Amino acid sequence: MQGEPSGVIVIDKPADMTSARVVEFIKRSLKAKKVGHAGTLDPYATGVLVCCINQATRLARFLLGGDKVYRAVCHLGVETDTQDATGTVIAVAENPRFSVEVLRSVVKQFKGVSLQQPPVFSALKHKGIPLYKLAREGKPIQKEPREIFISSIDLLKVELPSICLEVCCSAGTYVRALCADIGKALGCGGHLKELRRLESSGFRIDEAVSLKELENCVKEGRLENLIIGMADALRKMPSYIADRGLVGKIINGKRLNSEDFHSGRMPESKGYLKVVDEKNRLYAVLDVNPKSGQYRYCRVFPQ
Repeated sequence: MQGEPSGVIVIDKPADMTSARVVEFIKRSLKAKKVGHAGTLDPYATGVLVCCINQATRLARFLLGGDKVYRAVCHLGVETDTQDATGTVIAVAENPRFSVEVLRSVVKQFKGVSLQQPPVFSALKHKGIPLYKLAREGKPIQKEPREIFISSIDLLKVELPSICLEVCCSAGTYVRALCADIGKALGCGGHLKELRRLESSGFRIDEAVSLKELENCVKEGRLENLIIGMADALRKMPSYIADRGLVGKIINGKRLNSEDFHSGRMPESKGYLKVVDEKNRLYAVLDVNPKSGQYRYCRVFPQ
């Protein structure tokens, strides 16, 4: 691959490894100047971790807000202070017994829009300090409930005291808080035992690679097989193929107007637009408002 690669690599994050360590591993393996991720996973969790390489780190903000799909194992009858298996047990209910029908009925109640209380052990910050650090110091801070949306939640398997769920939810949803809330609704308590992310912002687990596979591809010179180009990484963003005149204006940072967009179809509503050339090379991400004729630069990639 010529020059420094820029794009996205989808990693199947292993358990017992922080997202930051995965980023460090990729940066070292690729000898990349910049590597970042678009949405962290807790150390015990596995699955899709979207990693941005070099110039693609400037796209991370556009990859953070998409829906997520998780497979979670919820352990009923045991509550922990962190709402997951890493925490200290704070309450136990003996031998929780529920029919599949009751479990399915309760789980179904969490579908749709709701307010969720963020865990006190989370990476959210209070006055610049992560909540988990304050909680470990015995100074837990409870944030205000936040609106979340669960588009689907399915009960896959019941092996009491554990149940397996598949959840499709909005960004910002805490699955361990969901498991704790399900346990509370059942009257027995519960916590998240295992978590695997199957999808994040359109990137799926079937296109993810392990760190070992990444290492092998680098050694064998097959890195280009793994990297998703920057334009292709913005999967749900409308695209506009620019002519030479528009490319020139973008490269020189000139103000854009509706007359620059005459050779293709524009989005009908306000939002982000990726501008590419005929070879699908990304030149810019714009915030466009077709009705008012406003075209604001968000990111520019002069190639």
